[in-house]
Amino acid sequence: MGEDGLSDRDLPQVLDAAQVARMLRLNLDYVRKLSREGVLPAHRLPGGRTFRYFKDEVLDWLRAQPVGSAGEKVAEPASAVPRDDVVDGP
Repeated sequence: MGEDGLSDRDLPQVLDAAQVARMLRLNLDYVRKLSREGVLPAHRLPGGRTFRYFKDEVLDWLRAQPVGSAGEKVAEPASAVPRDDVVDGP
C-alpha cells in the first residue's frame, strides 16, 4: 500500500488521468502531455476530450521504461520529437 493509502489493487481497471497521475506519482498535466503525445497508452472516448487508461496497459508501459544508474544517460523514447530551437554550446 502506498503513502496515500491506495494500492494498485484498489484502483479500477479503467482509470482517469488523475488516478494514473496518483498511481505513477506524476504531475497530472505531465500525464496528459504524455497521453497527447502518444507516449503513455491512453484512449479517448468518442466525442470526448478526456483520456481513459486501462490499468494493465499503464503498468505494462511502466515496466517497459528503461532504467539507468545515477549519472547514466537513458535514451529518449522513439516517440520523442527532436527540437530545433535548442542550441548546444555558446
